[in-house]
Amino acid sequence: MTFKRVDITKEAAALLEELKAEHGEVIFHQSGGCCDGSSPMLLPKEDFYLDDNDIHLGEVENVPFYMSHDQFEYWKHTHLTVDITPGRGASFSLEIPKGKRFIIRSRMLTKEEQEHFNPS
Repeated sequence: MTFKRVDITKEAAALLEELKAEHGEVIFHQSGGCCDGSSPMLLPKEDFYLDDNDIHLGEVENVPFYMSHDQFEYWKHTHLTVDITPGRGASFSLEIPKGKRFIIRSRMLTKEEQEHFNPS
């Protein structure tokens, strides 16, 4: 069985593909900072500096998804799904000019997922 911490809806994947075609290599980052910091931001890969504080949770549609360590402490027991919703967020994310924004839907990890990601 394959376990993933992060996934994406079909609608969000379609928008992501459109944005990749426009902007080239991109990454998702969820910082937990101010404004829309708890929402995933899609950023040009070369414009974002990653450091030891950023945790790689996986990939969606061949796009890496990172989360700051502090934010991960709040979300470590959940499975995340990237989705979209109409409206403008208060971030610099690439989808904002499209009148949409990426959001996270979450659920608690199953017992099997917990054991996989946090072995004793």
